Amino acid sequence: MRILAAIGALAAICAGAAAGFFLGGFYSVAAAAQDPGIVHWALVRVRMASINRHAVDQRPANLDDLANVQDGARKFVAKGCANCHGAPGVSWAKFSEGLHPDPPDLKEIVNDRTPAQLFRVIKNGINMTGMPSFALAGAGDEELWSIAAFLKKLPTVSEVDFKAWTATRAQAK
Repeated sequence: MRILAAIGALAAICAGAAAGFFLGGFYSVAAAAQDPGIVHWALVRVRMASINRHAVDQRPANLDDLANVQDGARKFVAKGCANCHGAPGVSWAKFSEGLHPDPPDLKEIVNDRTPAQLFRVIKNGINMTGMPSFALAGAGDEELWSIAAFLKKLPTVSEVDFKAWTATRAQAK
């Protein structure tokens, strides 16, 4: 019984210390400040657990269709995604270096994500990361699925193909 009381007291002390740390203003919310290791670890685990739990949308049958992938590339540029994440032959915009956490290099992570996970993030965004909800910005599911289709192909898309797919009609003439 004493062991349980000691565990309870220790848990209460830890909870109080954590509350004091976060609510007392000792934790810096500045984008320029690095997160303590335990905070970074917790945020990554919570983010991935949430995405995994809620990524239940079923992908449309045409996700592998080249026309859909090309349309997704155009929407990726039109929505400003390349500004933060880059693209084949396109560097990140300078302002994205000020985001915390850094926007991921999508060609490095998309093979580890399902289409439903990508769609979930594009549609709903991620709190406190700078990743917006494109659904709240007025984008429809079909449009967002085309971006997910493009992302699944991103690691194999060449700079030449990307430029051809995203060129406006005026540029193509």
